[in-house]
Amino acid sequence: MGHDRLRAMAGQAGTEVRFCPVDLLAVFGETGGLPLGKRPPARRAYRMQELKRWRTRLDLPLVLEPAHFPVDETEAALLTITARLDGADSLDLAGRFMRAVWVEERNIGDVATIDEIVTESGLDPSRLRDRMAAGEAQAVRAQETAEAIERGVFGAPTYFFDDQMLWGQDRLEFLERMLAGK
Repeated sequence: MGHDRLRAMAGQAGTEVRFCPVDLLAVFGETGGLPLGKRPPARRAYRMQELKRWRTRLDLPLVLEPAHFPVDETEAALLTITARLDGADSLDLAGRFMRAVWVEERNIGDVATIDEIVTESGLDPSRLRDRMAAGEAQAVRAQETAEAIERGVFGAPTYFFDDQMLWGQDRLEFLERMLAGK
């Protein structure tokens, strides 16, 4: 829900966003978080209320219970990192993957679907896969996951501005103020 707003804010502020798709299960394992399916019913119910509120507030298309969520996003994450390492617009690709899940109900755990999305972004999935096979993206993801845990990340989305951590898309207003005062 915050992806496009973040991009717009960064553009207005002339600030670059570095998207780091960390291994959230590893983050949860270190910080006591739980994947959605393991959370207590009361927390899942409240999450649903919040999704509805924010969908209405932001007037966004959002499927509340996507057909393919949760999904193993590892390959999509690694391709996004590979795109970043390759100098491509990885933030655009990440947004396309999120939109695929939360608006279009596409399965980003499926190789063919992933390749379609990469192609739709104007990138060559074969080229990215060849580069990904070298293992650099896996090492970057592991390093960025460890750094996220060290910096206190416990969930997603988490944003950093300098040393300030903000958790959740509902904190973007604070980030916008920080960017305006930089």
